Amino acid sequence: MVTVLGYQGGWFAKKQIDPVDSMFLNASGATTSHPSEEGPLTRLDDYDRRGYSPQASIARRVAWYVVHALFFDSCLLPVSAPKVWLLRAFGARMGRRIVIKPRVRIKYPWLLSVGDFAWIGEGSWIDNLAKVTIGAHACVSQDAYLLTGNHDYRDLRFGLITAPIQLEDGAWVGARAIVCPGVTLKRMSVLTAGSILTATTEEYGIYRGNPAALVKRRSLRGERI
Repeated sequence: MVTVLGYQGGWFAKKQIDPVDSMFLNASGATTSHPSEEGPLTRLDDYDRRGYSPQASIARRVAWYVVHALFFDSCLLPVSAPKVWLLRAFGARMGRRIVIKPRVRIKYPWLLSVGDFAWIGEGSWIDNLAKVTIGAHACVSQDAYLLTGNHDYRDLRFGLITAPIQLEDGAWVGARAIVCPGVTLKRMSVLTAGSILTATTEEYGIYRGNPAALVKRRSLRGERI
């Protein structure tokens, strides 16, 4: 038996409990339930990514890894134009006057399409195991995460699941927000800072929370005629 200090009837008091139970004490001094018997365990040593292809040779991926480390996931190249040129050279479809800030991470440029005048903010991560399309005048803010890959939690082999992401024209992903696989941000919709989007939005909708939900409609001032 071991002695612990518990709170009882308005006073702290000592009580005796079994040593095994002491491993399952909660903050109030009460014991929690014992863990259940062991069930099946995921087998990461048998990880299943069958059917997935990065759509590039090993040499191309290694070359991109080096270029990416030097010029994208760094502060060595603060201007956008050379980075746009490099992305095109690796197969990305890039529009005009795109802004790419420092420390941007892009998994595979050959699975990326970015429209005219789009902004990609500092520290953002385009994790494009599947196609990512960013429309014209769309904005991906600082530290936002576009996530195209996931794992099947029901699968003992932790199978890989991928689905594309699309940001339509004028869409805005706020700072540190996450867009999940298979989701489309419709034209001019907004995902607010820190939110997690798991379903396709409506046009001009503003979405907030986890999971993100529609909170109001986006209205604009200063419309150009």
